[in-house]
Amino acid sequence: MDTISKDKGRIWDSLQFKFGLSYILIIAGVLLLLNTYPLRVSQDLVFRSKATTLQSSVSVMVYSLSGLDRLTEENVSQAMAVVEETGLSRILVTDSAGKVLYDTRETNDALGEYSFYTEIVQALLGNDVFSSSYRDGAFRSRAASPVLYQNQIIGAVYAYEYDTEQAALLEGLQGNLLRLSAGIAVVVLCLSGLLSRALTRKIGQLLTAIREVREGAYSHRAEVPGRDEIAQLAQEFNSLTDRLQTTENARRRFVSDASHELKTPLAAIRLLTDSILQTENIDRETAREFVTDIGQEAERLSRITEDLLRLTRLDSGAAAEPAPVAVAPVLRRVVRMLAVVAREQETTLSYEADESAVVLATEDDLHQILYNLMENGIKYSGHMGFVHTALTVEGGDVVIRVEDNGVGISDEDMPHIFERFYRVDKARSREVGGTGLGLSIVSDTVCRRGGTVSVAHRPAGQGTLFTVRLPQVTEEGGST
Repeated sequence: MDTISKDKGRIWDSLQFKFGLSYILIIAGVLLLLNTYPLRVSQDLVFRSKATTLQSSVSVMVYSLSGLDRLTEENVSQAMAVVEETGLSRILVTDSAGKVLYDTRETNDALGEYSFYTEIVQALLGNDVFSSSYRDGAFRSRAASPVLYQNQIIGAVYAYEYDTEQAALLEGLQGNLLRLSAGIAVVVLCLSGLLSRALTRKIGQLLTAIREVREGAYSHRAEVPGRDEIAQLAQEFNSLTDRLQTTENARRRFVSDASHELKTPLAAIRLLTDSILQTENIDRETAREFVTDIGQEAERLSRITEDLLRLTRLDSGAAAEPAPVAVAPVLRRVVRMLAVVAREQETTLSYEADESAVVLATEDDLHQILYNLMENGIKYSGHMGFVHTALTVEGGDVVIRVEDNGVGISDEDMPHIFERFYRVDKARSREVGGTGLGLSIVSDTVCRRGGTVSVAHRPAGQGTLFTVRLPQVTEEGGST
């Protein structure tokens, strides 16, 4: 019983059922309009025709009686005798009191009696009256007009028509419309069924693909033929799946690389710790060297963790809201912080700054960009090297150029240096304390603030040139 109920629920909730029901309702509405509107129009045309012809006949009869000063059975009969046969079902002529003086009904049972038909009463009050109705397969039409002599009402003429011929034509039209509607309904229902099935089949294929991807099969693709909106939706879904596949591959690679990077200092710390514990009568100097190495590995582990957290914040979009920030003060602060590191390596650290450079970012963003690029240059410039930073405003952009005269980057490595955990020389990178994340953080931060970052060989010779472009903020606070 539960299974049946569930199946029924699925049928009622299915898109095919809803499409089919919509088609049926639309068809029903169209057929209803098709069967009512033409009949209503036809009835209205018949009523108008009846009004014209019946009122004309009554007018002729009234005209034939208009020369009489008083209406009697004799003079009315004589006057009506000259009126052409109209084919009306019944004609009555009354005097001013409503007494019947003339009746075309064969029995003449109304002669001498008073008639109080609504139409006759209205005519004796001076009104021209017409009414018509359609029921029981016949048109019933009535008309009445007053008879005047010297502007005095001396009687009334009443005409009645019972018409089945035009009623039969109307019923024939109705029958034809019903047969036509039935044929249209069958054809449209068949076509709608085929169309809804084809439509829902495509949607079903797309739904199957979505379920496969939801289960982790990112390689699955929705194969929906055609050029309609659903096929376009399937193409967009496949494009999204490709991006998900790329993102998933990057995530797995990132997790693998992060695990490897974290394992290296942890393994070193464990090894050094075991060495201390297992070495008996260890001298103070050796123990001090071991502890120093442990501290360096712990510091390296801390840097990796901080960089991973920073990348996680960038990926999640949890960065602080940007605001107009002057770049020059941040540059000077970073130079002061790195001056000690530069002196230790006997590296010349210099800069030039355009004080008008303002970007839409945060001070932490700018600090991270400048610090990572300049620190990277110091690490790899070598002994007696130099790192120069130039801050300029060019064509509506704030441009930051950081160049060094270090070992440089090969053409093979150049396209990959902004990738996470990518190192040109892994041994050298670990030696100088690099995590393989600094340039990736720079790239992600710059892109998030609407800028670009590029790397090239230093034009003057050996070394590397990094170029960052960020939109300049105008005095009104908008980007140029």
